[in-house]
Order: sequence, then C-alpha cells, then structure tokens
Amino acid sequence: MKSEKISDAVVRRLPVYLRFLNELSRREVPTVSSQELGQKLDLNPAQIRKDLAYFGDFGRKGIGYDVSYLIEKIRQILNLDQQINVALIGAGNLGQALSNYNAYLKDNMKIVAVFDASPHKIGTQINNITIQPIDELVDTVRSNNIRIGIITVPDVEAQRVADQLVAAGIGAILNFAPTILKVPSEVRVHAADFTTDLMSLAYYLDAGKEHTEHDAKMAD
Repeated sequence: MKSEKISDAVVRRLPVYLRFLNELSRREVPTVSSQELGQKLDLNPAQIRKDLAYFGDFGRKGIGYDVSYLIEKIRQILNLDQQINVALIGAGNLGQALSNYNAYLKDNMKIVAVFDASPHKIGTQINNITIQPIDELVDTVRSNNIRIGIITVPDVEAQRVADQLVAAGIGAILNFAPTILKVPSEVRVHAADFTTDLMSLAYYLDAGKEHTEHDAKMAD
C-alpha cells in the first residue's frame, strides 16, 4: 500500500466495488475489467484503476481483475477478513430495524450488543440479542472487543453516549442522531442523517424542473 493518505472518497467507493464483485462471484464470473466495472457502477474506469492502485497492483493488462482475488484483497483492505463486533445504542424503531438487519450481514461485521435507557425495553430481545441498560455499555464494549458503535438515540443524548463509547475504547462511530459529535481525533465518526439527505434531494427536484423549463424555452 502506498504511504500517501487515502481520501475518504476512495475508502467509501471500496465497499461499492466489493458489493458488485460479490455479485459477479455468485454468477461465477472469473474476471472483470475496469471498463466493465465502470459501466455497471457508473464510474470512470480510470478512477477505479486509480483507487485500486493505491493499495496494490491487482490487475493484469489485457485480462483485467481476477474477481475472487480482488474480493479477498478489498476485504483485507477494509479489515473485513476479521470479526468486527458492533454495539448499537438506542433500541427504537430505527435501532430495531438495524439489529434485525444483522441476519443479512456476511462480511464479518456483527451487532453483538444493544443498549437502551427504557426500562420497558431492557431485558427484551431483538434478533436474539438481549437489550442491556446503558450503564453496562462501557464494561460490555471492553469485554466483547467491540470496535464500532452505532448511535440511534435522540440528539440530546447522542454526545453522552459518544463519550461513553470513547471511554470504552471504541474506534469508530456511525451516528444516526441529527447532531454533530465531538470525539478525539483518533475516533472516526460517520454521520447518517436522513433529514439532510432528503433535503438535498428536494433541491435536485427543483433543479430538474428548472432544466425542463429552460429546455422548453430553448425549443420555442
């Protein structure tokens, strides 16, 4: 792997490549070119080659990429060749949906603990995982080698939960709460904000309308 810093955009594209490569593997396709990847993923083939070249020389000129080999290498790059335990904090509707999705995860990432503050939920189960009280979070994270936390609590509680995850030694957080978390630089946070995404989509609806009106005027 090259010593230069890899951009977030490159890292975020790797799972996209992996998902499509897994599809090719299920169809028993042995090799794939960057052109084929680009066409299917609507990406520039040169960008795909550049992304993969950050991590090694995986392709062969005139042949392309060996699908099985590239799957193995991308899984290693993403640390998916090892078990990654995940904790979910907040057993509301979203938290329950994410926990139930656990059954479909096949890349060594698994939600192994769920926490909530509600006495009515503590002790009940989601997908065979018993919901624990928040005050057990730090000990559970440490004893189960949990490395990623998913926060689905209300925004007013999110920072407190993040602080507990950091104190427990968590390495990364996926935050669904609509607030900005403050964590040490060594802890990675990715925000998943449905509201922001929906608002940005609304802009493109208007933009599409403007383009249509502009095209109509040009036609006149």
